[in-house]
Amino acid sequence: MPPSTLSPRWHRGGPLVVLCLVVLTLGSGTSLPDSQPDSSGGHPAPSQPSPEAPEPEAFTVAFGGDVHFEGMLANRLSEDPTTAVGPISEVFADTDLGMVNLETAITTDGTPSPGKDFVFRAPPEAYQALESAHIDVATLANNHGMDYGRQGLDDTIAHAEDADFPIVGIGHDADDAYAPYRTEVRGNDVAILGATDVLDTRLIPEWTAQEDQPGLASTKGPALDRMLEEVRAADAQADTVLVYLHWGLEGDHCPLPHAPELAEQIIEAGADAVVGGHAHVLSPGGYVNGAYVHYGLGNFVFYNFSGPTAESGVLRLTMREDEVLDDEWIPARIEGGVPVRYEQEQRAEAIGDWEELRRDCGLDLHADPR
Repeated sequence: MPPSTLSPRWHRGGPLVVLCLVVLTLGSGTSLPDSQPDSSGGHPAPSQPSPEAPEPEAFTVAFGGDVHFEGMLANRLSEDPTTAVGPISEVFADTDLGMVNLETAITTDGTPSPGKDFVFRAPPEAYQALESAHIDVATLANNHGMDYGRQGLDDTIAHAEDADFPIVGIGHDADDAYAPYRTEVRGNDVAILGATDVLDTRLIPEWTAQEDQPGLASTKGPALDRMLEEVRAADAQADTVLVYLHWGLEGDHCPLPHAPELAEQIIEAGADAVVGGHAHVLSPGGYVNGAYVHYGLGNFVFYNFSGPTAESGVLRLTMREDEVLDDEWIPARIEGGVPVRYEQEQRAEAIGDWEELRRDCGLDLHADPR
């Protein structure tokens, strides 16, 4: 089941947690030491100590890459949303918290954004598909989140509310778009934020969320200051802060030159893990100053899969509060639009190939958190 939500500020459409206070009524003839009589002569019960919060335990969080439901995936979705994500769902079912990048507008209406070579949209059943796959939250801060304009954005948010499915990185204004999804997992208060570092220059003014403008959370230009501010605010209130970025260069396994500095800025602001994708191929991951950074999770549920674009996987982190205790790369290959895990010798080879990227890209990433 998805983790419980703590506050409507952090998750649109989420249930409120209501604390019920039990009042002990004492008879007028009952006397307790150190209690003061009330105006009617009775003795109220002394205040009861509040129960202590449980000690945070280690929990797991799984991240998958780019998801849409175009082409053959549209058929999978229409035939049965509950199985549309495929067998990789077993990984998320065995994980406490799961997240992906939903790289599509969720709408059956709207007008395609002019001048774009590729525009994606999917019906509301997409949220059912993610929830059925044990995925708990998705970011829509990417270069397809507003492919169908303002109407598509409004529909994307409305359908998420109807499905009670948490989304981040998109909103009716900046406060909405930059707000994290906040939840409790095994006693850990977790905040998750999403933002895009990829936007066509001509779309930045129109697609970036502003005080009085709907759009996406971004790290482009001045928007980076707002994003860092939100990470700091989340860190001040939550035990664990996770940031999912849309970043990289399509077809390139290595991150863009500015990405390591961007990751460090977000970590310094309070993030414990920074992950993401956009390149449609796998990129390296590892530890930076105790936090975990993954530069590219590749395609996940996607219609383009051949050669490097078919290489996929799930990053699973074991965390407790602000500490990353362990990491695991679960390699997979996309078949028929959905990822299928490698087994035995192929699994070991795929993990080796992925780890080699850390060396090939010459990054200051470490395999061990210590």
